[in-house]
Amino acid sequence: MTHNPKELSGRHAAELAESGMTLGLGTGSTVYFTLVRLAERIRDEGLDVRGVPTSVDTETKAREMGIPLVGLDEVDFLDLTIDGADEIDGEFHMIKGGGGALLREKVVASITQRQVIVVGRDKVVERLGLGFLLPVEVAPFAQPTVERALARLGCTPRMRLGEQGAPFVTDNANRILDCKFADGILDPRRLEQDIDRIPGVVESGLFIDLAHVCVIGEADGTVEVREKRG
Repeated sequence: MTHNPKELSGRHAAELAESGMTLGLGTGSTVYFTLVRLAERIRDEGLDVRGVPTSVDTETKAREMGIPLVGLDEVDFLDLTIDGADEIDGEFHMIKGGGGALLREKVVASITQRQVIVVGRDKVVERLGLGFLLPVEVAPFAQPTVERALARLGCTPRMRLGEQGAPFVTDNANRILDCKFADGILDPRRLEQDIDRIPGVVESGLFIDLAHVCVIGEADGTVEVREKRG
């Protein structure tokens, strides 16, 4: 019997939530199963938590499921955040932003005491950027100059398109450049710093030193939990 790795990891991570916690609620198809399980625990166990969503999509889903929500203006820190990743390497460096929520996801991660990443085995890689393009959120006005600056860092940037070929617009009214690195990303930490220095960049999809736990779902029905070393 083949299992859904996303469902396994997403539901497993929801068991880490405890009553009294304020949770960061990530975005994406794997976190959807986390939301489902949290809603079940709230209904069946009386789990008392509140969540801060990282996207309009997650906010909508969480409200529909009956998960209590609060805004960032109501919290100083988050006890636990559960989010997905498009790629994660052995050092727990990640590429995120495939769904376009990278800015809000990074803000939430920055005030989180324990960040749990839920993925299927296919998202665990040896080198970032070989299989997934790196998203960079940019202010629309600055897009042309940012594109040229990104190209000088060794990538090929391409504007993400949405419905009917129009530019994809984030929840923050910005655009996304998806960047292809032919040989992958050799030094994620340095690249994040170099991208952040480009005027007009709002945020990059490189997440460095932000994850603490990785929950990996397997097609055989098992789940591997990795804790970051150090």
